[in-house]
Amino acid sequence: MSNRRMMPIALILLIGVVGAEDRVQSELRFAAHTKDEKTAGVWVDGQYVGFVKELAGDKKLMLLPGKHEIVIRQAWYNEFVKQVILEPGQIEQINVALVKSARLPTKDATGELKIAATPSRAAVFVDGQYAGHVDEFDGVGKAMLLTPGQHRLRIALPGYLPFDTMVDLRPQQKLKIQTDLVKGSITEAGSQVIKQ
Repeated sequence: MSNRRMMPIALILLIGVVGAEDRVQSELRFAAHTKDEKTAGVWVDGQYVGFVKELAGDKKLMLLPGKHEIVIRQAWYNEFVKQVILEPGQIEQINVALVKSARLPTKDATGELKIAATPSRAAVFVDGQYAGHVDEFDGVGKAMLLTPGQHRLRIALPGYLPFDTMVDLRPQQKLKIQTDLVKGSITEAGSQVIKQ
């Protein structure tokens, strides 16, 4: 057969393969109603993937079929955990419903920490606890209040090497951390973006 006759056949086969690939994966969608729910961090099978608002619309979350654990975390809220079993081509919606934690911020938290980092959607952990994402702690009127003393800080995002540091805040002290995460392979950085 000539190359001209083979081209349409190859194109039809390619379109069929691409279409079949879409039907194999499952889509995970999130429905959030409050600002805190929309800015909460999302973990799939222990891996941080972003925050709820970011995983909407054209930035949908595609997963392989099977059992997955979805965890949504936000500072001062209990963890929202859901087990899902996804079938090929299935669209699953997670209705986010965060419940306030009994733990309240202490009035002793007088140290102020601002964080400027790129990418700004990276997760921020303080003393091993998820605190939010960089955007929440950078800009006018945005900062994290911490108790005086030493705190372990981690800024992490899949595909980047995490940034780890210790801060030692004094009462009423204001401190700003600024960094650019270094690109790395997912094998280097992915497993390090976990709740410690």
